[in-house]
Amino acid sequence: MCGIVGYIGKRDSQDILIEGLKKLEYRGYDSAGIAVFTKDGLSIRKSKGRLAVLEDKLRGEPLHGSVGIGHTRWATHGEPSDVNSHPHTDNSSKFSVVHNGIVENYLELKEELIEKGHRFVSETDTEVISHLIAEEYDGDIVRAVQRAVKRMRGAFAIGVLTEYEPEKLVAVRFASPLVIGVGKGENFIGSDIPAILEYTRDVYILEDGEMAVLTRDGVEIMTTDGEFISKEIFHVDWDLVTAEKAGFDHFMLKEIFEQPQAYRDTMRGRIGEDGQSVVLNEIGMTDEEIKRIAKVHVVACGTAYHAGLVGKSIIESLARIPVETDVASEYRYRSPIITPDTLVIVVSQSGETADTLAALREAKRCGARVLAITNVVGSSVAREADDCIITWAGPEIAVASTKAYTSQLIAFYLLGLYLAQMRGTIEREEIGRIVAAMQSLPEQVESILEQKTVLSQVANQLAKHDNLFFIGRGLDFAVAQEGSLKLKEISYIHSEAYAAGELKHGTLALIEEGVPVVALITQEALYEKR
Repeated sequence: MCGIVGYIGKRDSQDILIEGLKKLEYRGYDSAGIAVFTKDGLSIRKSKGRLAVLEDKLRGEPLHGSVGIGHTRWATHGEPSDVNSHPHTDNSSKFSVVHNGIVENYLELKEELIEKGHRFVSETDTEVISHLIAEEYDGDIVRAVQRAVKRMRGAFAIGVLTEYEPEKLVAVRFASPLVIGVGKGENFIGSDIPAILEYTRDVYILEDGEMAVLTRDGVEIMTTDGEFISKEIFHVDWDLVTAEKAGFDHFMLKEIFEQPQAYRDTMRGRIGEDGQSVVLNEIGMTDEEIKRIAKVHVVACGTAYHAGLVGKSIIESLARIPVETDVASEYRYRSPIITPDTLVIVVSQSGETADTLAALREAKRCGARVLAITNVVGSSVAREADDCIITWAGPEIAVASTKAYTSQLIAFYLLGLYLAQMRGTIEREEIGRIVAAMQSLPEQVESILEQKTVLSQVANQLAKHDNLFFIGRGLDFAVAQEGSLKLKEISYIHSEAYAAGELKHGTLALIEEGVPVVALITQEALYEKR
């Protein structure tokens, strides 16, 4: 999850770039760098390791200039190293690029460029972009970038500078998030809003196939075909403090403790005054359309997919509609059977997950109605879906999802209840009972969080082990899979989740003395299986 920042204005860009990159540290990275137009031309500083390493280098060799780009890299093509760090340049060092995503045909392009005399110094796909733009340059950086990206396949967001036109900063988005910040006499690019929120609340959110040309005095937005676009500015109404740690040791802990409020916010305005109905005005389907739903596909990645596993059980048990769950990266490759009566639900915290977006578009191409569950207003998923349920969990900064995941579960219960009441598969009294239980969740979670000392002691014990297993049945198995993912993602401890009944089918051979097993059992009907 690399991070991009860019600045063009009148202030010293180095400090703005570094502060913007700090706001993106939550994405994870192994190197960082900046490129700035100085009196000596396009100058670059980059280093393997944390931002502090780069800052130390800049203290000894500062870059003074009012136009620049910066990047934090998570190694994919090539090991973490100074030379593989971004920004990258061409052989003349006149063009510089920062890049998130992947260029799938970079080897093909690289071989072609080598035949034309280009020399490469890194192992990255990104370096190819800077050489390709240099090869296409004919005196107009905008046209050069347009021609270059038309030859690139994959998912990417890029920021481009050239010493030949130092008064321009060019940005392009293809399936990787990118926003443009609008200021007075200065403008910004960022891969996420927190990177630029300290300087402006007015942003353009680029869509796939769009590019922006930034100068000090304005922003032009166009397609990569050169057609100019009139876009509305999105005003950010949450403040920077929300994105800071607020006294917690780290963002993940802060967001764990924000869960009760996230639940309240996600339920607010969506429960009828009688306490026995659900109100989802954001769903535009008529009663008849809801009754005609023959099947549901839930499509997502990672944590959101695990929320979808719970959502499958919720919708099937409450609304009595058959549900299939799919990992988004597999969905469009299996030729899913989609009819006009299929509802496809896509789930994405950011609303920018590339595989989920691709699945959404495939579903719409096949004629399905698409409903999105996302946390970000104005995101690609939110804009492109037919209907959208926003989770209102607030900004999620930590790499590992916590409050967004549990808020997605709240959204699935609201949706399941709404579909059930529209289809008449559940009595109002039962809706009231479930709603009351949901409304009591914030207080229940707060009581659990009060046990943080005990939980910390358990964590310290588990941290001593190299392997761990999670088991559960039904909903507990779905939650076990998410627990296992979190442990791997954050602690690097090997972990697996299994349906409890499958232990006897080979898995038990892996259970040795001293290997912890976390067993989830929260459903009364399954207590006798404990």
